[in-house]
Amino acid sequence: MLIEELTSKEFEELSKRIKTLIIPIGSIEAHGPHLPLATDLYTIYEVCKRLSKEVEVLVSPPIYYGLCRSTKHLSGTISISGEVLKTFILNLLSEFYRQGFRNFFILSGHAGKTHLAYLIDAAETFLEKVKDVKFFVADIYQLLKEVLVEMKISESDSHAGEWETSLIMYLKPELVKKEGFEDYPHFPKFRVVSEKVKYWSSGIWGNPCKGSPEKGKKMVKHLIEILKKEIAKIENESTYS
Repeated sequence: MLIEELTSKEFEELSKRIKTLIIPIGSIEAHGPHLPLATDLYTIYEVCKRLSKEVEVLVSPPIYYGLCRSTKHLSGTISISGEVLKTFILNLLSEFYRQGFRNFFILSGHAGKTHLAYLIDAAETFLEKVKDVKFFVADIYQLLKEVLVEMKISESDSHAGEWETSLIMYLKPELVKKEGFEDYPHFPKFRVVSEKVKYWSSGIWGNPCKGSPEKGKKMVKHLIEILKKEIAKIENESTYS
């Protein structure tokens, strides 16, 4: 169930028995000329919507913004700092904890490593203060790795390429344009550079031309099944102390 669609009374009644909350997080980020800026939000949020129809959990209103390093200088990318992201997540956790939730799934459609590190840090910081909670923190790429190998999608395909394009072709087909092309960044190894657009101007990391709605459907099914298992696991285990 989506929290944003509930009345106050419905929320009060549901939160008495449902202790698992999912917080979907995306980004507003360049995804080539063929995918929408909110690709990372749409993928994870649409999966969460479908998941909530199969498992009794509540889904928080999504967070559209994230920390985007490599694409920061591309048109349309709106990045927030890691500190802002962490502070916001901690504030949300505090409020949802006050409302009675104890199991938190922080799921990110944006797979930036630094972005994810701040989400994990937020969960660990909250755990230091509050002991009767449990966390599951992951990004969509981590959750898809197994099925991507099974589908023989290249490890070098990581952003606006085959798998991400396939997801949007299945979940939001009306938003996919035909201008996608194969491309990869060429950042100098171990270097930290300011002019990132010089090394990655397209926002594409892979081959979107190989994408298909059928592949997207298979990925969504995989994501829902793995998350159903993880929810059952976290709800049935004892709280760490």
